Order: sequence, then C-alpha cells, then structure tokens
Amino acid sequence: MNIKKSILLRVRIAFLVVALFAMAIIGKIAHIQFNEGEHWTAMAEEAGIRYMKVGASRGSIFSDNGSLMATSLPFYRLAIDATIASDEKWRSGIDSLSLLLSRHFRDESQASYKRKLQNARNQGKQYIAINSKSIDFQAKKKMADWPIIRDGRMRGGVIFEKVDVRYRPFNQLAMRTVGYTDDTGNGVVGLEYSFNDQLAGREGEALFQRISGGTWKPLFDGNDIEPEDGLDIITTIDVNLQDVAEQALLSSLSKHEAEYGSVVLMEVSTGAIKAMANLSRDANGNYGERYNYAVQGTMEPGSTFKLISLLALLEDAKLSLNDTVDTKNGAHRFYDRIMRDSNEGGYGILTLKEVFQNSSNVGISKLIQRHFGANPGNFIKYVEKFHLHEPIGFQLKGEGIPYVKSPGTKEWYGTTLPWMSIGYELKLSPLQMLSAYNAIANDGVLVKPYLVSEIRRGSEVEQKYSVEVIENSVASDRVIKALREAMEGVVEEGTATNLKGAHFKIAGKTGTAQIAFDQSGYRQGNKITYQSSFAGYFPADDPRYSCIVVVGAPSTSSYYGNVVAGPVFREIADMVFTGNNEFHKSMALTSDEDSYPLIKAGYAEDLETIINTLQVKAVANYSEPVEWVRSSVQNQEVKFAQMANTDGLMPNVEGMTLRDALFLLENRGISVRYSGRGRVSQQSTAAGTRIADGHTVKLQLK
Repeated sequence: MNIKKSILLRVRIAFLVVALFAMAIIGKIAHIQFNEGEHWTAMAEEAGIRYMKVGASRGSIFSDNGSLMATSLPFYRLAIDATIASDEKWRSGIDSLSLLLSRHFRDESQASYKRKLQNARNQGKQYIAINSKSIDFQAKKKMADWPIIRDGRMRGGVIFEKVDVRYRPFNQLAMRTVGYTDDTGNGVVGLEYSFNDQLAGREGEALFQRISGGTWKPLFDGNDIEPEDGLDIITTIDVNLQDVAEQALLSSLSKHEAEYGSVVLMEVSTGAIKAMANLSRDANGNYGERYNYAVQGTMEPGSTFKLISLLALLEDAKLSLNDTVDTKNGAHRFYDRIMRDSNEGGYGILTLKEVFQNSSNVGISKLIQRHFGANPGNFIKYVEKFHLHEPIGFQLKGEGIPYVKSPGTKEWYGTTLPWMSIGYELKLSPLQMLSAYNAIANDGVLVKPYLVSEIRRGSEVEQKYSVEVIENSVASDRVIKALREAMEGVVEEGTATNLKGAHFKIAGKTGTAQIAFDQSGYRQGNKITYQSSFAGYFPADDPRYSCIVVVGAPSTSSYYGNVVAGPVFREIADMVFTGNNEFHKSMALTSDEDSYPLIKAGYAEDLETIINTLQVKAVANYSEPVEWVRSSVQNQEVKFAQMANTDGLMPNVEGMTLRDALFLLENRGISVRYSGRGRVSQQSTAAGTRIADGHTVKLQLK
C-alpha cells in the first residue's frame, strides 16, 4: 500500500468515526428530549432554574391633543449579587456605598447597610434586594456612579430590576373613563380594562434561578424572548373641557347635595366624546368617580324622552307644531291611573310646540294615546329608529342594557304607552339619550358615539376609528326642522329660559323624573326622589356640540332640570364657545383703540411683556426704566408715558387692574375700598390731591 492510499484510508476512518460520534450525540439529544425531557425538567425545577414570564411595558393613553392621561413610568429596584465584585473592589467601596445608600433611602444607618451587604457576601448570596423602595431613572443614573455599582452587572454584581408604575399626569381627571389597573398591571375599569389586550402588550420569557429566601434571580440566558410593549390609545377627550365638565358637575352636586351626576359632551357631526364625567357621593360626603353612570347607568329618562314622542306625533300622525290639545286642569285619567302636569291648575289649551316647551305630561300623553293607542307598535318603531332598544356597542365594556317594553307581552299594560311617552316604564342610559338628541342636531343622521380614535405603535397607526353612521335619517326634513324649532323654544320661551345667553342660542329639553325605589313604586313613605336632566346642543343655529347632564337625587328643595342640570350645561357651553374662535363673528371697530389690548395703565414691565407677546408696535416716551406707566393709542401705535407718582399725592389709578391699584395704593399707606368687577373706572379722591397717612379711597370697578 502506497502512502497516498494509506492517507485516504486514515481520512475515511477518521471521517467515519466523527460521523458515528455525531450521530451518537444527536441520538442522545433526541433521547433526552423525548424520553427523559420531563425527568430533567423536573430536576431543573427542583434545582430552581426555570423560564418565567417577563412583563411588557404597558401602552399609554392620550387625549385628543396628545396630552398624557395615563402612562407607565419605568422605576427600578436595586439588588446585588454580593459574590461578583473582587475583594479589592469590595473592601475599597463597601463603606462609601453603605453611606450613600443610607443617605438616599433614609431608612437605615450606614452601619446597617454595611452589615447587610457584608453578611450577604460572607454567606455567598448571589441575590439580595438592597431596598424594597422603587427608584426613578434619575436616581438610577446617579447610583450608576457609586462604588461597586459603577462596575456594572458583570464586575460589580449590581442588578437594576425594572418595575413599571402606572402614572396619571392629570390625577383624578376622567378617572372612571380612563380607568385604572390592579396590582398585576391589568386594567380593572374604563379604557384600561376595555383595551387591556392592546395596552398590555405581549409578555416575554427569561431564565430565572431560585435562590435562598424564595427570590428569583434572572440569569440573562441568550435564549430570552424579549417582551413586546403595549400599544398606545388616542382618545377623543379634550382635557380642558373634561376639567370644565367635572368642575361644573361637582359644583351642582355639592350645591344641591345630590347623590350622583353625569355629563357627556359630544361632537355633533362625528360622535366623538369630548368630555365624560361621572361623580357620586360616598358615606363621608365626598364626591369622586366610582361608577360610569353615562354608559352603565340605565334609568327612566323622564321628560327628555318627550323628544321621541314629539317626533312620532309629527312624523306618523302628521301633526304640526301649531296643532292644539286641551290639557284642561293638568290632570287626565288613563284607566286606573291619573296623569298630572307639574303646573298646578294645568295649562288649558296648548299648541304642540307649547306642550313641548312647557313639558306638559298631559298634553304629550293624550296625543300619543289618541294616535297610537290602537297600535302601540307603531310608536315603538320610532324608539327603534333611534336604536334605543339595544346597546350602542360603545367602546367601553360594561355598557348598560336598555329596557323597552314590547306591546303584547305580559309587561305591557294599558297605561304603559301614555307613561312611556313621557319617559317612564323604560330604561335608557344618558349616552343613549344624548345620541338621539345629537341625531336631531345632525340633520337626522344618527352616528355612533366613540371615545377612542386611534391605536398606535409609536408613530404607526395600527387601527383607526372614525364616524360610524347608524341611521342616515331618523325623520323627514320637515320633522327635523320642527323638532329643532321646538327645542329652541324650550330655552327661549319654555322651561329653560334661565339658560338663555346673549352670544349664542342653546336648544334642548329639560327632564325631571321620579326615581323608583323598587318594584313597589316611586314613594318611600313620604319621600320622593328625583333625577334632573337637560339634553340638547349648541349653537342652536349651527350645532357643533351636543351635551347631556344628569343629576340624581338632589336633597335640597330644588330638583327641576332647568335649575339643577341646566346650569351645568350652560357653563360647559359657555366654555366651549369662549375657547372656539370659529364661533365668534368679527365685530366692527369704532376706533383705533378697539383693535389694541386694553392696557390703560399699570406696571411697566408687565405691560411691555403683553405688547411684545402680541407683537404690537409701541413707543416709550421715556429713556430711563420706569415702574408705572399710562398708555394711549395714536397713529396705529401704543404710546407709553411715565405716570406721575409723587409722595404725599394721590396717584391716578384709573384704568388699572385691581391688583395693580391695590399694590400701588396700599404700599403708600392708603386704605382701599372697592366695588364692582374689572378695571378701575373711578376713584373717590382725585389724582394729585395731597393725602395723609391712613387716607381711605373708594374705587369703582367696571
């Protein structure tokens, strides 16, 4: 055998041996995997090594303009593997580290921290939680420069365990709507619960080792599966209007000592919810958001439901607002029950428009019974036209189930139709009633209310929600026009004249309903409890927003919708109108001064700041800095002149704000009395008059 053949033979033998060895390894792996897998898994678990879930960072919830309403902030817990650092690093750093820990956490002395760390090293502990308190990113960054910790995970043994903490920048604002999470990080109510799957993200997986004390230490295995962070939710909520809605509702609840209340503000054309407030009183008399009455709370709506009855009369019975009905003395018998009007003595003969404006129970129920009594199913068709017989399918889980009786069932009585026509013997949520009013404001188009506009991953839009039309037309154009006229009449001439304003009109309907205690009726002894409401839209001539206000169980003598709920509606409408430039018509200017800010006199630095901010051209008639100035407008310019301010003489404070006037006068020992609001229009002591200490001046503000 020559050398070449000898070498080939040896190579073949070596290859065969390697191949057989590799096959043996593969066979052993397969045997362990499939035949002994459970055994070795159990052994690993007994040894305290296993793969465990790693939580993902929860997504954030934003308002319509990108303001954070809920987010997860990264916090950390500090732990250490006391066996990692070298003896030299440990000896040189342990004292300083203990001192820094004591100063930062302020819960134990330097000696206590040193003893804890040294004991852990002596016992060979691979994991010890230095402190149970969470630290923020800035504290983590600061600690990264401390002895031993500065050497990192591999040489110092430091472990910063990330802990996500849910944070609400606006604190309690829209608390029940946005919702909150439990100890496990999962949503409990509101958007946090309804969109929990999207917000929660996807858990990862990592290898952990169980060490003494039952603590699990991460091993940072290369096969770890990274968690996938949750998606962000973009809502339609306007935080400014939400704040206004909550404060206005709280004011009414406190004033009338009510048990609960709810407000929903919605864009007419889209159905986007701009504010949703729900407040209730606890045993200590404090109000907070605990239950979503707007979405979950189904109750008898009362007179706000008369809108549906009026529509049915106009559309099906072909009545007009000028048709009349005799309400007589305000009482009418239906079978064994008597329907009554709130106005003692009744209204007599009323037009249909006046029936609605004055919220006559007798007028509505007589007409409904007359035209639909023989076939009540025709009336129910109009209820169904607004989809009030079924849930909206709102984006928040837990929506209340409406209750609407059907003719021919055992629940339907002879008195059901007349009582249903005025908002009894059926149950609806405030959001359902608002959607009906919104449809009238929206020229008959019924849109689905929505609260979430987008779901995003970073800047990428994963899902978008927009206008969803449920019914293209709930009534004819003739009827829609008549309904809007009738609702304007409620505010201009009817039960809600206290809501009239000078700058824009409101259209809507008041509601005052008795609350049933149980199946036995609405009276508990001599006590009757009411629910007050107002539903409508504004501006009446060009509807942009619809709103409903519900206040439950006011304890004071006032319980009518116009007094309890109406002012909340008006305050919200005023704020929306004030903050929206589209609502304001341009006004003719009568002089140069009309186009310039009202800055007659005051502290020079403040007035100059205003002028500079508004980029208005101004000229100062002084070379050195002065404290107090007066201004005038000449030739399209604001001219500043130094104000006379001589000791012992009364200064001229006319045109100043009250704050500036008080500061200037009281610092000169002058006592001030004032009346009115606005700027100083008159002063009782003329400017330049010599005065003594303790002099009193009266200011008239206007």
